[in-house]
Amino acid sequence: MSKFYKDEIVEGCVTGVESYGIFVTLDEYYSGLIHISEISDGFVRDINKVADIGETIRVRVLDSDDDTFHVKLSIKNLNYRLKRKNAKISETEHGFETLRNNLQKWIEQKNEKN
Repeated sequence: MSKFYKDEIVEGCVTGVESYGIFVTLDEYYSGLIHISEISDGFVRDINKVADIGETIRVRVLDSDDDTFHVKLSIKNLNYRLKRKNAKISETEHGFETLRNNLQKWIEQKNEKN
């Protein structure tokens, strides 16, 4: 059973901005990418002006992989900005525990696919 569903609108925290997209954490396990093609139908001149690291935004779920906890996201045609100030990234109680506990399994799964 999937935690996030296609076309669902959820809130997430921006954790990174790169030339190809914006990284967003949805909860202590799930994170995703808003690919630059899912930001606007038009040309995105400066992706750094779309969202700030630490900002909480609304995103639309395009696809969710419960095995890897990765989500494909979009903000096209969505009023994604929230009226919140001083949003900060805070470490969860799990810290790197999820990575430590799952890294070997994820590597093995990836190797099996190849």
